[in-house]
Amino acid sequence: MKIAVAGCGYVGLANALLLAQHHEVVAVDTVAQKVALLNDRQCPIPDAGLSDWLENRALNFRATLDCGDAFAGAQYVIIATPTDFDAATQRIDTRSVDAVIRNVLAVNLQAVIVIKSTVPVGYTAATSRALGIGNLLCSPEFLREGRALDDVLHPPKIVVGGQTQQAREFATLLAEGATRKDVPIVLTGSSEAEAIKLFGNTYLAMRIAFFNELDSFAVTHGLDARQVISAVCKDPRVGDHYNNPSFGYGGHCLPKDAMQLLADSEATPHTLIRSIVESNAARKDFVAEQILRREPKVVGIYRLAAKSGSDSVRGASIQGVMKRISTRGVEVIVHEPLLAEASVQGCRVVSDLAAFKARADIIVANRMDPQLQDVAAKVYTRDLFGNN
Repeated sequence: MKIAVAGCGYVGLANALLLAQHHEVVAVDTVAQKVALLNDRQCPIPDAGLSDWLENRALNFRATLDCGDAFAGAQYVIIATPTDFDAATQRIDTRSVDAVIRNVLAVNLQAVIVIKSTVPVGYTAATSRALGIGNLLCSPEFLREGRALDDVLHPPKIVVGGQTQQAREFATLLAEGATRKDVPIVLTGSSEAEAIKLFGNTYLAMRIAFFNELDSFAVTHGLDARQVISAVCKDPRVGDHYNNPSFGYGGHCLPKDAMQLLADSEATPHTLIRSIVESNAARKDFVAEQILRREPKVVGIYRLAAKSGSDSVRGASIQGVMKRISTRGVEVIVHEPLLAEASVQGCRVVSDLAAFKARADIIVANRMDPQLQDVAAKVYTRDLFGNN
């Protein structure tokens, strides 16, 4: 069976390699360098599992820049293109998904199109009606950056929005490649599948916001936040996970999913969801004020990546802190090896780590790093447990 995958980020590549164990998979992307790396069996994103499989597994996989080549003759086309939240429209921007659907229909009317990109609730159903097609499914993904392959091999669930034979067959394809053999398969309506993704990620955002507010309370009242969090999490109903304070939830998914769910909730009570979004902004305000109270002349931002082990600087919470500090007239410098630019948000990028350490009065790090141990006295972080 031929399967095409549009988009070679974490979601697209993890699913492509999973399916390439048993089927012919052709991935299509718009970035020539990424395609070249994949065809040379090199991973373009930092994920040890993906890298290992590309280098060492016998997979029926290739990449291309040509949509026609990828989509022609494919029985399934998986859409895993980026969808960002558009602040102007207060909606997730689905134009990349729209474009892939149009390209598929232009060359292959028989293909089952599966959306794994995050979309608003009702998008799949509305698009199906507008285009007069019945072969569009939604199958949300629940992956972690840097652990994408492990997550598709050991998924907690497989969700497919479509209660049809096509949906069952697609769910079976995903389960076939998984290492875990007792994966719960959940078949729902397409809108329900979209809601599962948004509510799931918004719950995670809520948990992060909760422990961040706990940490802010502890700092304000002179309490040991680590002691409080550790004891609270001993209750099995709370659990000892996803509890390390940060500068706010960030990254590709949680901010946009929470804001999209807020937008989708206009017709229903949504006090809690609004509070989750507002709490994230309040945490960044709090962190920035804590840093500014030390009256630094130069603040160094150590790494913009959303979390340890990630190559993504998009939507990282530390950028909000950085903006708040710089707008108060304090010089901000950035050390981020992933950036080739000379500046970001108007702040100078200092590539040399030693020079960065020497220049900064305070070094702000969302997560502590062994490379900062020699200047630990001037590091500001709320990393209490040494994990993401």
